[in-house]
Amino acid sequence: MSTRAPLSITMHPADNVAIVANDGGLPAGAVLPGGLVLLDRVPQAHKVALADIPEGGAVRRYNVVIGYALRPIPAGSWVHERLLRMPDARALDGLPVATVRPAPQEPLAGYTFEGYRNADGSVGTRNILAITQTVQCVAGVTAFAVQRIKAELLPRYPHVDDVVALEHGYGCGVAIDAPDAVVPIRTLRNISLNPNFGGELMVVSLGCEKLQPERLLPPGSIPLVDERNVADVGASADSVLDVVCLQDEAHVGFMSMVESIMRQAEEHLERLNARRRETVPASELVVGVQCGGSDAFSGVTANPAVGLCADLLVRAGATVMFSEVTEVRDGIDQLTARAATPEVAQALVDQMAWYDAYLARGRVDRSANTTPGNKKGGLSNIVEKAMGSIVKSGSAPISGVVAPGERAARKGLLYAATPASDFICGTLQLAAGMNLHVFTTGRGTPYGLAACPVIKVATRSDLARRWHDLMDVNAGRIADGEASIEDVGWELFHLMLDVASGRRKTWAEQWKLHNQLVLFNPAPVT
Repeated sequence: MSTRAPLSITMHPADNVAIVANDGGLPAGAVLPGGLVLLDRVPQAHKVALADIPEGGAVRRYNVVIGYALRPIPAGSWVHERLLRMPDARALDGLPVATVRPAPQEPLAGYTFEGYRNADGSVGTRNILAITQTVQCVAGVTAFAVQRIKAELLPRYPHVDDVVALEHGYGCGVAIDAPDAVVPIRTLRNISLNPNFGGELMVVSLGCEKLQPERLLPPGSIPLVDERNVADVGASADSVLDVVCLQDEAHVGFMSMVESIMRQAEEHLERLNARRRETVPASELVVGVQCGGSDAFSGVTANPAVGLCADLLVRAGATVMFSEVTEVRDGIDQLTARAATPEVAQALVDQMAWYDAYLARGRVDRSANTTPGNKKGGLSNIVEKAMGSIVKSGSAPISGVVAPGERAARKGLLYAATPASDFICGTLQLAAGMNLHVFTTGRGTPYGLAACPVIKVATRSDLARRWHDLMDVNAGRIADGEASIEDVGWELFHLMLDVASGRRKTWAEQWKLHNQLVLFNPAPVT
């Protein structure tokens, strides 16, 4: 148990529950600052009733009804998911539309980072050779080749940060012509064009797969890298696509395949190595924000700090994407109210309705989102989780919606529609053009992406201490009274510029914690 004086946190004056902030929780009999005596032992981050709540009575946190009491809950009791009935989902009609008009914020000028300017106008925070794969069948060969490239070739190209294989489980054995197959295909296409890859396109194909290279990257989808590339091939920019097909008759044996990949990779490495960082405005950042392993502190410390930082980025002219359909679905009224236009509000509703239908087809509902870890961390249900998740979007108007697998086409605060699964969300944000990622966690997760730096923010000081070499920022200092949300938000903003410039590496980068991409495939398997 904590030796500190009992401490609880209430999010709104109208709330009838608070969370216990002390490490290890508080025992029965502990007296909160207002004089309330705990009737039960309450674990850290879990809720305590501030007043008697009758059976059927509303339980409020964030001034939102997060549930209804299944039996009377006396003041001082531990309030957990087994005592609550979850509210029904908010209907998708009759919502407030573009009603929130925050006062215009002064532009945040003068902030820059050192990035890699690409021919298509985008900017990378890293200089990486990515090898796209059309199908899972080639993953083993490509992984073997990448190991050799890193060991034998990469040391000769000191200005190239890494070589990564865009491994995934798609490409064959699926209904490739199903209407929803467009989602995984455009996702992989747009990931291949991520700003951190410098426009160098290299594809490994098996040869017999359904997702042929020309379908993945058809003529017209490949931006011109530079004039030299076209001159080299003596053709149009559409001919720049570089494909190694393992079933080609020229390949005799496994090592022949590997050497073909290495030979082609070296051409791309030479061009990438010639690139240098240059000073660019902070407006060139495309930041994806996400939370995973969430707890009840997520909406108190880390996510509000990220939200403040998101507002700073928007003021600087950058792009910020928040996501996770099921984690914002119960706050849809908040989102449509913040939409910049009625059209943006309708796009938000359309994405929620599409996902509602997707879940219905699978005979599951939004209640499946909250994990055992979320519940252990004090989150009773998806309604409570959603309220804490949304705050990481800050307060700026929502200027656009990015459908799954699409690339962001505007700046400002965007909603990038993704499932809540960490790696599907990260994969789709990469496809949207993310060049820097911020990930908040309360329970802890070694999440990482090979294509993009991931800044990890701990919601609790206990986690930050235990995972001292995995967490980049400790937002738990907010709950400890050692820092304000504004302090941590600005700290994160400056850290982003340093990480984007390559001046600092995140812990995930240092340990090379890189998980496989996960394509969202709503199409049926054949």
